[in-house]
Amino acid sequence: MVYDSRPAPSAPNVHVSATTERASVRMTLIALAVAFMLLVLVLPLVLVFSEAFRKGGEFFLKSLTQRDAVAAIQLTLLVAAIAVPLNLVFGIAASWAIAKFEFKGKAFLITLVDLPFSVSPVVSGLVYVLLFGAQGLIGPWLKANDIEIIFAVPGIVLATIFVTFPFIARELIPLMQAQGNGDEEAALSLGANGWQAFWHVTLPNIKWGLLYGVLLCNARAMGEFGAVSVVSGHIRGKTTTMPLHIEILYNEYNFAGAFAVASLLALLALVTLVLKTVLELRFGDELAATRRH
Repeated sequence: MVYDSRPAPSAPNVHVSATTERASVRMTLIALAVAFMLLVLVLPLVLVFSEAFRKGGEFFLKSLTQRDAVAAIQLTLLVAAIAVPLNLVFGIAASWAIAKFEFKGKAFLITLVDLPFSVSPVVSGLVYVLLFGAQGLIGPWLKANDIEIIFAVPGIVLATIFVTFPFIARELIPLMQAQGNGDEEAALSLGANGWQAFWHVTLPNIKWGLLYGVLLCNARAMGEFGAVSVVSGHIRGKTTTMPLHIEILYNEYNFAGAFAVASLLALLALVTLVLKTVLELRFGDELAATRRH
């Protein structure tokens, strides 16, 4: 019997598509998605900036440097500067407790963290009015002690903290759960105390997810409208944030001025989006872990 020593012919290199849809179907879906994005996101942004400069650059700058506009910008930045660090502390504490420990009431704590996602911001603002308002539960005591919360900066800060609380915690909880307790246990076995394990082990492991959550929290804090509108009282130049100032200008038919302030708010949102994209590109694997549940 004679054997053929020549190598067997290799199979032809056939490209196998990852999807079963035809190319025309895929192109149609992509075109629909792009058209939807252009219509819903890009076109409104273009209109905002075009309307902002409709009366020229001089009027645009005048709208942003007007006294009430400056006060609204300053108040927006002040509220974000207070709310975001507090949510940073609360978010780390809540995520640390939920991800690293087992205790009774853990499911209830997770529900509380998610509560602002399910409650309308207007309703949350109304709750603060019913609690701290002049006719509220503890309003008379606050008035007797000359403490202002509703229709003042503290009420705006409280409402903003409530609606933005889940962002940092919800970014960190899945990340900490995915990492487990191994690194902390190793640090403790080598003689580190709890704070040392947190500062030198846990915090470096979650730093990029933490920064990502801070960006999202800050963006929501600056753009919050519903809850702030209820508790602010719309006192022009004192308790109006940028979104509220935009509403006031629009209701006064000062459309160019309203769009000028809106363009600044949109620009801050775009900066946040760019930073978010940079984080995803540089630390995509670690940030992806924050979304695993």
